[in-house]
Amino acid sequence: MAKHGKKYTEALKQVDKNKTYTAEEAVELLKKVDFAKFDATVEVAINLDVDPKQADQQIRGAIVLPNGTGKTQKVIVFAEGQQAKDAEAAGADVVGSDDLVEKIQDGWLDFDVAVATPPMMAKVGRLGRVLGPKGLMPNPKTGTVTMDVTKAVNNIKAGQVTYRVDSNGLIHAPIGKISFDTNKITENFTTLYNAILKARPASLKGSYVTSVNMTSTFGPGLKINA
Repeated sequence: MAKHGKKYTEALKQVDKNKTYTAEEAVELLKKVDFAKFDATVEVAINLDVDPKQADQQIRGAIVLPNGTGKTQKVIVFAEGQQAKDAEAAGADVVGSDDLVEKIQDGWLDFDVAVATPPMMAKVGRLGRVLGPKGLMPNPKTGTVTMDVTKAVNNIKAGQVTYRVDSNGLIHAPIGKISFDTNKITENFTTLYNAILKARPASLKGSYVTSVNMTSTFGPGLKINA
């Protein structure tokens, strides 16, 4: 088991392991015990009682957080013609076609989100082995395969978060920076949580969300009463 430093141990002493916190209480406590020397990221981990092997239980989507994430996303767009011009006008960091595909095949991965128009997916598909494992492959479910590249780029730059359940039924997502006001982080959390609730598969019986935890970079995890 990994050993934690003195500062983490001191922070952990202020956590009631038997308590389930409200989102607002959790944010306040994370702020109180934060000891990172930078603006830490606040994250949530939502455990779902789903089977990701079932197609309809692969919970995935994107939501624009009302107060952003505090991180500027570097966006690339695979597009040609008018869509390429639109993407550049919207503020995409890199726009290209075959040249961009080749650049990534050569090992360049200096970006956070990739967007593509539907006609470009035949070319982008060649990058599946590179982008897929890193969660960077454009996907219609997250709004990153679209002809409306202006909207896609604007949403991402405004603080869009993509979420995807992993093989263990967990969804991890950032909901802001520790420097944000408590109400802003709480509002971001509520927005994301409600989006995941709405994504509940119609075929799923019984429980859906089994646990919710909130933490910050280097900080302790807190159980949330959501």
